[in-house]
Amino acid sequence: MATNHLLEINQYGQSIWLDNLTRDIIQSGELKELVENQGISGITSNPAIFEKAIAGNVIYDADIEAGVRASLPTYKIYESLVFADIRNACDILRPVYEASDRLDGYVSIEVPPTIAHDTEATIAEARRYFQEIDRENLMIKIPGTEPGLPAVEQVIAEGMNVNITLLFSVESYVNTAWAYIQGLEKRLAEGKDISRIASVASFFLSRIDSNIDAKIDAKLKKGVDDIAVEAKLKAVKGKVAIANAKIAYQEYKKIIRSERWQELAAKGATQQRLLWASTGTKDPNYRDVMYIEELIGHDTVNTVPPATIKACADHCNVSDRLETNVENAYTLIENLKDPDINIDLDTVMDELLVEGIDKFIQPFQSLMNSLEDKIKVLSPV
Repeated sequence: MATNHLLEINQYGQSIWLDNLTRDIIQSGELKELVENQGISGITSNPAIFEKAIAGNVIYDADIEAGVRASLPTYKIYESLVFADIRNACDILRPVYEASDRLDGYVSIEVPPTIAHDTEATIAEARRYFQEIDRENLMIKIPGTEPGLPAVEQVIAEGMNVNITLLFSVESYVNTAWAYIQGLEKRLAEGKDISRIASVASFFLSRIDSNIDAKIDAKLKKGVDDIAVEAKLKAVKGKVAIANAKIAYQEYKKIIRSERWQELAAKGATQQRLLWASTGTKDPNYRDVMYIEELIGHDTVNTVPPATIKACADHCNVSDRLETNVENAYTLIENLKDPDINIDLDTVMDELLVEGIDKFIQPFQSLMNSLEDKIKVLSPV
């Protein structure tokens, strides 16, 4: 029998989560199989994933019809579909949650992307989602925007599990880590238990390389007279996201060594793990599993789309690489400031955050529109 390399990754202290959720994989037993036999120990979802899952899929029609008969508005019908899938996925993952002593076994659901810049609305929706879905192993996804961080702090203080998403820059990750710590400190000050709360910081990868590679390709297309300059530009392509992630992990290590964290850990707090997201390779010239192979390391999570799950199970070259070539990573990021390369990483990160929210709002609105169309078809005349 061929080796399943996903199972090897677990031996290096990294959890593999599935970046996909559909009713089809729940009802067919595929999700249960992935969890029980393929080493999958969590699930992430987002509005784009649900749009693909629900739009044009007859598996949801009976529930949509039930919502129509109950005179529910479109948004409530959407929630009824998604909340049911999330609950069922949480139940399938519950044995993992218990066996791992609450380290894994989580299912993430995003608050509506339309409120990414509204702190109070985010807190209110997080509370409502956590209460209505009613599963201990639920994680609420909150974007790592400036208004999102106080929401993270408050939601953690109230005892909810949180996945902070759309993190691109190392600075945004560090701010997220401290928001988690401040939330735990606030909860502890209120005399409440902090040992049953989990959090991950979702640090995005392939979108960074796609953005920077496009900028480099544009420079190369214009023509570069100097061979040395051309070599400098080509040396950066496809390398920035992994270098950036390796630096973020070094910051993670500093944070968990800090006195503030150590005090919380002594009271039973679980460290917030870095979660590598956007790990499907978008450029066919790159190895299809590079965002997995290069970032295998202790106390991390990688959430992986289905095609990359299959590719990795088949041919991932598994080794502990997260802390290899770290000095090269710092050098590569510093080299972006070289006048010959001249890429402002801060600007790229800001662009990606704006784009990231938009990439969730668009499918969310598209799903609402397609649901409305389906409601019209299924409504009694």
